[in-house]
Amino acid sequence: MQTGLLVRGMFFKTAAEYTKSRYALSESVEEIMQTWLDMARHEYEFNVRAKPCVREYLGYLRKNNVRIGLATSSDPYLLEPVLKNNGLHEYFDTVCYTSEVGKNKSFPDVYIKTAERLEVKPNECIVFEDIPEGIAGAEKAGMFTVAVYDRASEKNSDYLRKKAKKYILGFEEMMEES
Repeated sequence: MQTGLLVRGMFFKTAAEYTKSRYALSESVEEIMQTWLDMARHEYEFNVRAKPCVREYLGYLRKNNVRIGLATSSDPYLLEPVLKNNGLHEYFDTVCYTSEVGKNKSFPDVYIKTAERLEVKPNECIVFEDIPEGIAGAEKAGMFTVAVYDRASEKNSDYLRKKAKKYILGFEEMMEES
């Protein structure tokens, strides 16, 4: 089994501990994690691009006075550069991290916290997600769920189509409906 597949489901620190042990690395676990974070940050800052039409759709929502929140499992160290890189930061009224609520996206907590910060009821929210855990958590929060196709979660597309209230291939579809 390839190491990448083995560490895929591990917590970040556990994966670093495994890697250190497996390859007898001299770096500390913290140094390994920081190296990985720095590599990811570089990618987010310079290479990760937003989905097509997402900026236009967010602009449309903003123009129509729709409050917009971002519920994310990303770390602020990684999220900030990707938002800046794509010119998206200005569109969000609030950002809520799973680390703030202590539970991952399969639980409703991060979505409920985001709605609270936006001062809206959960049943008034529409959540766009590209992972099964996100759809499950938003659904548990009582929110309308829209699954967005993503190549990284393509293997879950059947589940996403069945579980979400709506499934879109891209934000172009939302622009067409606006």
